[in-house]
Amino acid sequence: MASLALLARGPGMSALQLRRRAVQGEPAGWGDAVHPVLQRIYAARGVLRPAQVEHRLQHLLSPQALGGMAAAVELLAEAIRGHWSIVIAGDYDCDGATGTAVAVRGLRMLGATRVDYAIPNRFVHGYGLSAALVESLQPAPQLIVTVDNGVASVAGVAAAKARGCRVIVTDHHLPGERLPAADAMVNPNLAGDGFPSKALAGVGVMFYLLLALRARLYPADPPNSASEADSASREASFHSSADRKGARPNLSSLLDLVALGTVADLVPLDFNNRVLVEAGLKRIRSGRGCAGIAALVEAGRRSLSTLGASDLGYAVGPRLNAAGRLEDMRLGVECLLTDDPVQARRHAEQLSAINQERRDLQAAMVAEAEAMVDRALSTDAVGVALFEPSWHAGVVGLVASKLKERLHRPVIAFAPAGADEGGALPLFDQGSEAELRGSARSIAGFHIRDALALIDARHPGLIGRFGGHAMAAGLSLKACDYDRFAAAFDAVAREWLDEEHLQAALYTDGELPPGAATLALALQLRDAGPWGQGFPEPLFDNLFDCVGWRPMGERHWRLSLRDPRDGGLYDAVMFNVAAAAPPSRLRAAYELVVNDWQGRESPRLLLRHVEPA
Repeated sequence: MASLALLARGPGMSALQLRRRAVQGEPAGWGDAVHPVLQRIYAARGVLRPAQVEHRLQHLLSPQALGGMAAAVELLAEAIRGHWSIVIAGDYDCDGATGTAVAVRGLRMLGATRVDYAIPNRFVHGYGLSAALVESLQPAPQLIVTVDNGVASVAGVAAAKARGCRVIVTDHHLPGERLPAADAMVNPNLAGDGFPSKALAGVGVMFYLLLALRARLYPADPPNSASEADSASREASFHSSADRKGARPNLSSLLDLVALGTVADLVPLDFNNRVLVEAGLKRIRSGRGCAGIAALVEAGRRSLSTLGASDLGYAVGPRLNAAGRLEDMRLGVECLLTDDPVQARRHAEQLSAINQERRDLQAAMVAEAEAMVDRALSTDAVGVALFEPSWHAGVVGLVASKLKERLHRPVIAFAPAGADEGGALPLFDQGSEAELRGSARSIAGFHIRDALALIDARHPGLIGRFGGHAMAAGLSLKACDYDRFAAAFDAVAREWLDEEHLQAALYTDGELPPGAATLALALQLRDAGPWGQGFPEPLFDNLFDCVGWRPMGERHWRLSLRDPRDGGLYDAVMFNVAAAAPPSRLRAAYELVVNDWQGRESPRLLLRHVEPA
């Protein structure tokens, strides 16, 4: 039995609009080496001077600017001196897995001798440092350090304290009204925290804690200048003379993991995150990344030497995430911890197989969700709730994401919380007290976690648990409360979203000038990032004549496009196309990319949107 509580698309929903990004100032100081088109692209992202893309490690924000750092560092230093047993409590997504690997590797580098980790099984322990996860730790460790979770783990921290454990929470999620009684907490998004960047991923927060711990355990030489800026710069430096002499562990060896977790978690790539990601990508491209990432890149059929942030997001991250969605993320963490290339390949092959299973399951669930939508076109709701008893709780977030993209409305997809011991879903009654787990995805202008907080305040007890960010969140509720929740969610969406928010738009960097789509520019654009969330890939829109095309497989096109301004011909491709054939004259939104088929590089247009001219 399928159920669609509310539909996010009414019959009058507008088609996708192409809009052009506005330049945010006048570029200056670039010189002739940077193409004028790239200067314009940077300016549309608020980058006007070369210093704003100098992604050097010494420009990282100081770890000491993070609140709670001193208490966390002192407790970890005591644990290392006393050879305490330490358990890293991670999360079952890519950010949590990479953060766990960074914590285990980094603490061992800094002298911890008894470090282990625990990843919750979402179907057994629930999310984060739950009381169930704490109870499963046998014997109880002396110190628990959370990664990418914990800010909402009030009961879990209390259970740990009752067992005599000390607890450090490292997280980046938004806090609720009540904080857990941890011994120390490091989270840039706590109220009043003065850290300038609120965009650190969970793996980034853990990496910063390791930086501060290293500074405490291995003090650097005093700076020549007593200025605070010089001190922070030295503290954030990874390649100091002390590192080269081996006096201090070189934490830069962890940056490939930091880059992967940061990109996969879709946090905004502000300047500080771009520094972290660029440094990690350089390690991977140079062959100095960990064996697990190298094996995952190979499994994803990507090139190490030209790896970009998008490859981490689309080829590597999903393979790790699949383990946490369908099985046990310990497999993903073990892949990232091993230094044996053979073992890493074995793990990567297993993760790829699980990811293929996830893809098949996702495709079936999305098809069911779209059928629900198509059967209810007369409903004109703004917030969408979807539920199907046969859906897998580990994949509903992907369903919500796909439907959000199609409908341009906030979407929450629900599934039963768990399965019986045989792996099959129990008989399900939608009017029962059984628990549902939902995963939410949102659009610009609708802070999904704040929306859930408002529903919780208006309808006490309706939501069991919730947490997340502006664009993604998770929650649980009773099956018998599903319809009431769906109505409440739609009501908040109607209050907060107007027609402007509900108009789907694709932002571009405008037209490429005639003759500008060259290999030289494509190479500059590829190397100019890292591009990603909050710092989007360059996207252009131009008018073209389609002078030839042929299908590739069932849903892809290869095209020959002519620029009517100068007659220039361009090779183009478009993937996952629903239409039977392209129009003869079209406006296309596209990326200018490097096609390196069989080792020969050439420019290519990667079409993202096509409409009749």
